[in-house]
Amino acid sequence: MDILEIRNIWNEVKLELRDEIPAHAYYSWFEGIESVGFDNNIFSLITVHQLAPQIVRQNYYKQISSALKKRFGENVDFDLRYDADFAEKYVKEKKKEASKAKPVKLDEDDEQKKVLDNLAKMQSFSNLNLKYKFENYVVGENNRFAHAVAMAVAKNPAKKYNPLFIYGGSGLGKTHLMQAIGHHVLFNKSKLRVRYIKTEDYYNEVIKNIQCSDRVSRMDKFRQKYRNVDVLLIDDIQFLESKKATMDEIFHTFDSLHNNNKQIVITSDRLPKDIPTLPDRLRTRFEMGLMVDITPPDFETRVAILKNLGEQQGMDIPFEVYEYIANNFVSNVRELEGAFNKVSAFADIEGIPLSIEFAKKVLNCESAKKEFSVGDVAKAVADFYGVSIDDFKSTSRSQKISSSRHVAVYLAREITEKSFETIAEFFNKKHTTMLYSYDKIKDDIKVNKELERTVFDLKSKIKEM
Repeated sequence: MDILEIRNIWNEVKLELRDEIPAHAYYSWFEGIESVGFDNNIFSLITVHQLAPQIVRQNYYKQISSALKKRFGENVDFDLRYDADFAEKYVKEKKKEASKAKPVKLDEDDEQKKVLDNLAKMQSFSNLNLKYKFENYVVGENNRFAHAVAMAVAKNPAKKYNPLFIYGGSGLGKTHLMQAIGHHVLFNKSKLRVRYIKTEDYYNEVIKNIQCSDRVSRMDKFRQKYRNVDVLLIDDIQFLESKKATMDEIFHTFDSLHNNNKQIVITSDRLPKDIPTLPDRLRTRFEMGLMVDITPPDFETRVAILKNLGEQQGMDIPFEVYEYIANNFVSNVRELEGAFNKVSAFADIEGIPLSIEFAKKVLNCESAKKEFSVGDVAKAVADFYGVSIDDFKSTSRSQKISSSRHVAVYLAREITEKSFETIAEFFNKKHTTMLYSYDKIKDDIKVNKELERTVFDLKSKIKEM
């Protein structure tokens, strides 16, 4: 295949991508890409932007691969790299074109400037991370409803579900989903102003401004910064706990935005009612919209997340590697990604294919697993509920002891994988009683979200012991 044919194929791909990708993203990253070769089933591209290789592969890998497959009739990978000589030539040509540009082309130039300005606005004002978008958010049973609601909010901010309160354990994808809303709004409703902030950073800004000599002026500017937006994204609101001055600012900012029909999205690792010292006036406002939770991903979803990571990086990874990682890292998405990044980095450094044997060697999950006894689990659960091991072993039928015993039995089975006979021996009960306790909790957490969260948190804390 000669270079002319290769370039014609890439031009066709660019035309297709121009219809699929937001205008400002296309002008920013794809205008300056050129095809230079095709060898060993890899389409070679060069770019004038140093950040393009990372951003394009992270955000538009699937679209490019799909477009190439249409032209070649099979899966074709691509390689994109920055080329300094090409960049210098590109800039000179653009300046030359600009000097010869006719007045009738001003509209097109203005449109390109407008979309580039929007991109700059997204990067500097909104405080969003480019990698957190709906396109690379993996949906499973654990987050399907939260994803659907987030998408509805992104398409029609402040029309319904306002505020949207997303809660769930650490590392489950709350921040990703929240920032995906922000990106969708910026890409599709460019006139709307979006701002993302972590509650801890918001608190630090409040303290910094209060301590300044021109406190009144600084605080006025600070308030306008967060109240003159159309979509405010507040991450990790549980950090508000016991911070009275920040609570007051959040309260007035919330009212200002809500009264002006602006969208508010909040994330937390727990429900508003479970955040100690949170005043009722804030709690009721957080609860007035829609609250949705994200739970730990199941095995299938964990595999899908890993597969998505592999595709984003353009890596050819055996499916059994995904399954091995998914089987051994179950608590949250963050540790799942950490395990994947570790094995892929080691494979890249050593220059060898990523195999199941290599993954086992690097992660060494078998030896890293800590052995827990039934007693370890029972003690942790007893401490949590304020009862004792003797209470568990007694014949007491009080609601508090009975309920916490059920949880202890369930977690003992899940964490230690001991037989029901062994667990029954510890609790001084019949193994059929242990089986009943296990099945009861297993069924209850399917319908009782609060219990599910408690059991998940306990399980995570025990495993960290």
